[in-house]
Amino acid sequence: MNSYLSVLLSEAKLRFVPFLDWIFELKNPAILKADVLAGITVALVLIPQSMAYAQLAGLPPQMGLYAAFLVPIVAALFGSSRQLQNGPVAIISLMTAAALLPLNLEPTQYIAYAAMIAILAGVMQMVLGFLRLGIMVDFLSHPVVIGFTNAAAIVIASTQIGKILGVNPETGVHLYNTLWNVVLAVPQTHFATLVMGMFSLALLFGLKKYAPKLPNIILTIVITILISWAISYEEMGGAIVADIESGLPSLVIPFIDSQHFGFLLLPAFMIALLSFVEAFSIAKAVASKTRQHLSADQEMVGKGLANIVAGVTQGYAVSGSFSRTAVAFDAGAKTGFTAIVSGIIVGITLLFLTPLLYHLPVATLAAVIIVAVIGLFNFEPVLHAWKVNPHDGFVALVTFLTTLYFAPHLEWGILIGVVLSIIFYLYRTMQPHFAEVSLNDEGVYRDAHLNALETSETVAFYRYDGDLYFANAGYLERKLLNAVADKSKLKVIVLDLEAVDQIDATGEEMLSHMYSRLAEAGIEFYFSRVKFKVEDAMKRSGLYDKIGTEHFYVKRTRAIKAIKEKYGDAVDVSHLIYHKPVENLDDNDNNGEQGPHKNG
Repeated sequence: MNSYLSVLLSEAKLRFVPFLDWIFELKNPAILKADVLAGITVALVLIPQSMAYAQLAGLPPQMGLYAAFLVPIVAALFGSSRQLQNGPVAIISLMTAAALLPLNLEPTQYIAYAAMIAILAGVMQMVLGFLRLGIMVDFLSHPVVIGFTNAAAIVIASTQIGKILGVNPETGVHLYNTLWNVVLAVPQTHFATLVMGMFSLALLFGLKKYAPKLPNIILTIVITILISWAISYEEMGGAIVADIESGLPSLVIPFIDSQHFGFLLLPAFMIALLSFVEAFSIAKAVASKTRQHLSADQEMVGKGLANIVAGVTQGYAVSGSFSRTAVAFDAGAKTGFTAIVSGIIVGITLLFLTPLLYHLPVATLAAVIIVAVIGLFNFEPVLHAWKVNPHDGFVALVTFLTTLYFAPHLEWGILIGVVLSIIFYLYRTMQPHFAEVSLNDEGVYRDAHLNALETSETVAFYRYDGDLYFANAGYLERKLLNAVADKSKLKVIVLDLEAVDQIDATGEEMLSHMYSRLAEAGIEFYFSRVKFKVEDAMKRSGLYDKIGTEHFYVKRTRAIKAIKEKYGDAVDVSHLIYHKPVENLDDNDNNGEQGPHKNG
């Protein structure tokens, strides 16, 4: 009882107060110093990025700062990763804009709807986390994610072209409509804006290449603010951030039109899944280096709380940032206190420093976004997926193309990719490898057809490599019936189920019918190496007793020996017996056969 209670308390601690795992480490001055310095470094990237990503989402810059204030703190306290840095990110910002732009909302409505999407996504994430359904994100396969990420990088970068040129093209139904409108607006390019945008890009790339240890984003922001102020960039017609509302965000429950609530559910669900996939992938990459424990369900809860906090503090949906997490890791972050420090610095900026950002050019923020998302575009993983399995490469390519086609409605690209992944999975599992096996010269069971090995007309030994469920039960049934048809003298069939991990009602019923049909034809049906879960299902259904214990063997050689003892010279099992001393007969079994069995 005491041990059970201690387990419950330990689990409750990990679920409700996970920060207790690291907070006492801050008593070590070296760890505290490392986290404070890392937090300051992250904040120097977080502040300009959060403002830029808010612009990408179609929101005022201060909403990006609001989403970067309490969010990193909450995510660090209630997540499982110590180094993961949360807040506004490019892809989630774009998905927020994609969900809201078609609604043609007033500015105040737009802000409320963005906050509501964050709350909905957060609630969904918390429910999934508490119900231990974090595995749902596995439906977003790697090919879907890489296809979507590459397309999203192109979409995000292309939406900033107008801001670099200083034009405001009409937004089209699809991305290609918008890009064409940008082309048509090129003659109206604002020269001062173009120069500022190109200068910002050159500065960001140049600092990153030639002075990688310097904070290139914050330096670019400071330099362009000073230039903008010195040359009266605003009076020249250049767009600037201008007044940013000072002060910390207040707690506000956003209200939306009830007729739009259902419209926001699908984008919110996609944001909930994708933001977690993005964040947890980053967390796993860091954990592999730090060897720290991660919990998918706890990370889902932490992300959910962070999104809810973002929504009620006038922010918008958030996720984990790869670039800021990398900065934190490189800066020596040891615990979640790094994120707390960065959040506090954002709060200080909101209280006292926003007037310093007045002259920040919008073109500079666009340049920050472009540089940030260029790193997302990498087509090599798509080619690699194609080499591993053409199906995966095809899924990645289709996701990439459909995301571009349906942009800004990015959720359709993800949905199509997920559906296609499931279809290909079902297709691959509908026809698992099925082969008659014989022993080769080395005493190893191999596919008789592929290796030109001898078989018997009276005994057939088959191997089936796959789970047995509704989609492939008919396939196995046809294979077995064809085996009977091809061997007119067949007396015994042995089916090796060592590769079967799962069986459903359809698969069980097929085996039951097959046993009855074979019995009517005078053919005995044996099973070898049936795994515990499958055997247990057969026992619960009564199939095990129907077939009989004497037809189940934990080793193939013992099944063959029993058949030979029962039928004698009436059957030919020479192709299944390795010719060496009889006392070593069992040694030719392989593949790690194990476990006690009534006949083993």
